[in-house]
Amino acid sequence: MRSGEGDLARQQAGPGHVGADQAGGEQIGPELADIVSRLRRAMRRAARAADPALGLSVAQLELLSCITEHPGIRPSQLARMLRLAPSSVATLLGGLQSAGYVMRTPGADSDSDRRTVSLDLSEAGAQAVSRWHQVNEDIIQAALAALPHRDRAALRDAAPALRDLTASIDAQAD
Repeated sequence: MRSGEGDLARQQAGPGHVGADQAGGEQIGPELADIVSRLRRAMRRAARAADPALGLSVAQLELLSCITEHPGIRPSQLARMLRLAPSSVATLLGGLQSAGYVMRTPGADSDSDRRTVSLDLSEAGAQAVSRWHQVNEDIIQAALAALPHRDRAALRDAAPALRDLTASIDAQAD
């Protein structure tokens, strides 16, 4: 539909008519929020059951994943990105560094402040993230295989919209 055509269609439908997107948005919002919450909880439970040996919390794995996506990130940037208190990030990082998952490198951007560090994953950290992603992918693949073809097709078709929804939600946090 070209720009303006949607407005014309709404005008032609009449003043009391609620557009399908508007009505759908009102109806789908609470249901989608509930589904996403339940999906996240189910994924965490299934991942713990599938790979209890990993031994890292979801918070630790999310922090490691964020470092994977942003190599060289500073702890303060990581705290802002994850919307966590700097002290919480420092505690998580301390444990992950002691366990050999994270490496701190003195920051090159400030000679006057030696407290500045950049963060990178060690080989063990990269393997933990890769393992976590693989466990999650395996869980999704097994669950999809149990669904009827029409549901798998609907989820495949919804993937771009879910990606856009994720970006929109991320933008709200920025």
